[in-house]
Amino acid sequence: MPDRPARPRPAPPAAAAAAAEGGGRLAYPWAEGPAEGRATEVAPGILWLRLPLPFRPGHVNAYALADDDGWTIVDPGLDRGRSRAVWEALRTGPLAGRPVARVLATHHHPDHIGLAGWLMATAGAALLTSRTAWLYARMLTLDVHTRPSPESMAFWQAAGMPADMRAARAAERPFNFADCVHPLPQGFTRLAAGDRLMLAGRTFEVAAGEGHAPEHLVLFSLDDGIVLGGDQLLPGISPNLGVYPTEPGADPVGEWLASARALAARARPDQLVLPGHRLPYRGLPARLGELVLHHTTALERLREHLALPRTAADCFLPLFGRLIEPEVWGLALGEAMGHLNHLMHQGEVTCARRGDGAILWCRAG
Repeated sequence: MPDRPARPRPAPPAAAAAAAEGGGRLAYPWAEGPAEGRATEVAPGILWLRLPLPFRPGHVNAYALADDDGWTIVDPGLDRGRSRAVWEALRTGPLAGRPVARVLATHHHPDHIGLAGWLMATAGAALLTSRTAWLYARMLTLDVHTRPSPESMAFWQAAGMPADMRAARAAERPFNFADCVHPLPQGFTRLAAGDRLMLAGRTFEVAAGEGHAPEHLVLFSLDDGIVLGGDQLLPGISPNLGVYPTEPGADPVGEWLASARALAARARPDQLVLPGHRLPYRGLPARLGELVLHHTTALERLREHLALPRTAADCFLPLFGRLIEPEVWGLALGEAMGHLNHLMHQGEVTCARRGDGAILWCRAG
């Protein structure tokens, strides 16, 4: 692993730290989400929709914002037959046959941008997203593998994935974006931090978070406190802060904590956060506090665990407090690497290569 200078450990955001000490609670205005093909109005001109996912948490939230020229759809879900069928029901039902004028993707992950290209092709919609999200999504849909890349195999070996699991994965077709993301046309409209745009009769200001996905868009209404939070501001579950073969030395945990500090300056208890998964909620300062506390305490447990040399795969129990099921093992490995990399960036751990190629992490000093 490359040597990196130590950086100051980011302090918890002031608003988040106060919330973590009991400065507020989350409130959920709705007890459950809309059924497939149905919609719940969460504010005038804003509908909450749900699309199915074949993996946990089983759904992704989408939102439809009404304007004079049609709907703006936020995060339309995976490109799968079942999701397309749900959209056909939505377009003739709650969306009342009005055109889909725009698709807004908060970030590049397949469950959020997967059907953007399909809506562009079938409805003539324009795509609004960050430059980074568009570049990542378009590149990854064109990068198809029938077997894991050498970089993936090396990453798994270095992280301590068991040899039998690596051998099984080496013989399987890996996940490809093209499996569930419709091809994206070349043109898009860039959204960047500081931009303002009118949606559903409101002025939204764009902020950008990091950690879960690069240049993840978060939109704050300046009129009535609506926040389009995507996966940056989830309730109930924490955003996955994973490291992957594409950037094995990344520090998503540090990036997310810095983003939490910046977003906390905009957070108010009365705002209605519309997240990418789970239920809309109020109490954003409290939620940021919970999430910061979640990651800082996980880092404390990890520091204690690294009194002895460990691989990333040895770190699941102190980080997650439970055994990890095979279907989420890869996500857990990425998140373990994310927390280990953060400690490395802070100069708190050392790394050494074991004889079998796995990297052993140990607390410095």
